[in-house]
Amino acid sequence: MIQANDLKKGYGEVRALDGLSFEVPEGAIFGLLGPNGAGKSTAVKVLTTLARADGGEARVAGFDVARDARRVRRTIGVVAQKSGVDIDLTGRENLMLQGRLQGMRGRELSSRAEALLEEFGLADAAGRVTRGYSGGMQRRLDIAIGLVHRPKVLFLDEPTTGLDPEVRAAMWTEISRLQRDEGLTILLTTHYLEEADRLASSLAIVDRGRVVASGAPDELKAALDGDSVQVELDGVEANGNVHAALSGVGGLSAVSVDGRRLHARAADGARAVPAVLAALDAHAIPVASVRVARPSLDDVYLRYAGRSFAAAEAEKPTENKEAGR
Repeated sequence: MIQANDLKKGYGEVRALDGLSFEVPEGAIFGLLGPNGAGKSTAVKVLTTLARADGGEARVAGFDVARDARRVRRTIGVVAQKSGVDIDLTGRENLMLQGRLQGMRGRELSSRAEALLEEFGLADAAGRVTRGYSGGMQRRLDIAIGLVHRPKVLFLDEPTTGLDPEVRAAMWTEISRLQRDEGLTILLTTHYLEEADRLASSLAIVDRGRVVASGAPDELKAALDGDSVQVELDGVEANGNVHAALSGVGGLSAVSVDGRRLHARAADGARAVPAVLAALDAHAIPVASVRVARPSLDDVYLRYAGRSFAAAEAEKPTENKEAGR
């Protein structure tokens, strides 16, 4: 339902998209996972006809996004990062307005609006001005607005950013229901590892405008052999001494350091920990904590992007600033 092939997009010297390619099968929840500034929102803007790529091609529901933009817009629903709710209108009025913009009228529009209000738990608040809605209620209304014209493809750009954990979990349930019960194809962008892991049947990990890994979350994690060993150093920055200290520890691979965090892989993490701690102690490198875990999407990101997800998030994002010009 969605095909992106070698998409390129620049804003001055910033390469927001640098050869981005992926495909989304019909009826799937597909995740674009990456830190802020990775190129996810720019990709959504290109795929939803809000921006034109500098190079490459893209199709949505069989339509070329550049040559058949009008057909693409009739086929898709979009929930952007910034809420599209008009806070001076009621929930019902927001839905009716969007329906009219999509060419809907009369009983068809009224019944669709009422059905969506009920479906998203907003029926009791339908006549209230949305300025008084909670963040979770406004976000549910955002999704309802995106669905009023019964699109085949729904784009959700960071749909749970800023929501508290309980509301975020409720949104995850709602998104899964939409895919399961209505057969929607959903493209979800997120920088939450847990969100991608829980919702996406397949995903593409995006870093600096390109896909560095793709596949089902469980398959990507299973491809990393052994355990993840993560060490938090106590009050000192990791430096070249760490690699020197661990050079004699057998069974370790993919050793990397990021600030005060040490990451490594081991065939048997529990057996490796004592040797790792002894080696660090021998080089006077204090340790605050150590953790052994099965591979996560953070480990997948580290392997293919060359740095941890947290380190990438800490970098100064450029995409949103440049895209806003």
